[in-house]
Amino acid sequence: MRILIFAGLLMTLSPLTFAQTAPPARLAPAEAKNHAGEVATVCGKVVDTKVFKYGIGGRGKPVNFDLDQPEPNPVFYFVAFGKQPDGPDEAVAAYKGKQVCVTGKISAGPSGAYIMAADRSQVKEDAAAK
Repeated sequence: MRILIFAGLLMTLSPLTFAQTAPPARLAPAEAKNHAGEVATVCGKVVDTKVFKYGIGGRGKPVNFDLDQPEPNPVFYFVAFGKQPDGPDEAVAAYKGKQVCVTGKISAGPSGAYIMAADRSQVKEDAAAK
């Protein structure tokens, strides 16, 4: 009886196990504000950076990276942290002036739409832009 129950459970779950998930939608920075709460990939050129004055315990100082349009009217930004011990200078050097794609959950804030890229693997150079 246990074997039949296990076999039935396995057959029920197997489509879920082998189902392929679609990659996140690819968006332009200006489109991101319409997708708050969704996981997506936003691609654009890093045109401005801002290093915060204070750090976050264990992570260091966060850096805002504006894509396509700088302050005072940014359309989208992502937040990343520099690798220790070089900190924010390393993060700025890694992305400033480059075409990048950042993947994550889009949030809406007073300064516009953004993604918190706590893990730097969320940020990649945009291979399609080359």
